[in-house]
Amino acid sequence: MPYSLENRLVIGVASSAMFDLSASDSVFRRSGEADYRKYQEENINIPLEKGNAFSFVRRLLSLNDLSPDPIGDPLVEVVLLSRNDPDTGLRVMKSIEHHQLGISRAIFMQGQSPYAYIPALNISLFLSGNMPDVAQAIKLGYPAGHVLDSAIIDDDEDKNLRIAFDFDGVLADDESETVMQTTRDLAKFHAYETRNVMQPHNPGPLKEFLVRISKIQHAEEDRKISEPSYSNRLRVSIVTARNAPSHERALTTLKSWGVMANDAFFLGGIEKGKVLQVLRPHIFFDDQSTHLISASSVVPSVHIPFGITNIAKDASPTETAP
Repeated sequence: MPYSLENRLVIGVASSAMFDLSASDSVFRRSGEADYRKYQEENINIPLEKGNAFSFVRRLLSLNDLSPDPIGDPLVEVVLLSRNDPDTGLRVMKSIEHHQLGISRAIFMQGQSPYAYIPALNISLFLSGNMPDVAQAIKLGYPAGHVLDSAIIDDDEDKNLRIAFDFDGVLADDESETVMQTTRDLAKFHAYETRNVMQPHNPGPLKEFLVRISKIQHAEEDRKISEPSYSNRLRVSIVTARNAPSHERALTTLKSWGVMANDAFFLGGIEKGKVLQVLRPHIFFDDQSTHLISASSVVPSVHIPFGITNIAKDASPTETAP
């Protein structure tokens, strides 16, 4: 019987998001593919160091212990999507084994972008360090994020997982952001949101990811019923530039999706990095590069290149290692 991914939270992750590939990438840029292949072969038994999304992925996989059958019926499935060929990708798989990550499924596509397989694998989030791949995935309507070179939070003593989202252009579409960007008038933005307060937003790129994360939160609540001493490990936060009165429509939207954030920060223009430095999420998603400048200096950050704030930006391809 085929292994089904339909009822799981499935994450697709590129090796560029999981591990620090700076040395490998340097060889590829300096000397080309042949030397890159030789370098990976010579270092095949040297584990790669942790990358920016490593902590998030490791903690997400640890939540599989909420399933009655973590091996045969896990809540979370992580699939490696790689531009490497199978031979050069072997070092990545050995690094996954070294770090004891529960990742057994992988797709290797020599020099080609793997994002076309996102729908086939029921992936709710694709993370990559390759911006052109992410931009193309977003254009096709796929849930993808560019993992930035940012601060890493990975305290081994802390077993919790904290996920933080911007709202507009990430969880919701850019309808309201378009009003703000075209009018440049905060009062008109608030008036628009007040008029439409009972109308939920259309989904943005990561809506389905949040919905599936919410199912894991419910699994934690079920665990607490059978095991009263259990302490929740997963925490979801909204960190948005919205403030009152536009906050109400955001909350209405989340409620209509059947999800609830543990925390909501309606900052009204306060620099997000200052709040994130205290919140310390293991991953933060935002669609605006300006917000990510401060965020990436303090927490692992992911750019969602979606909507009006990203239309004019050029995501021209650059040659990187597979």
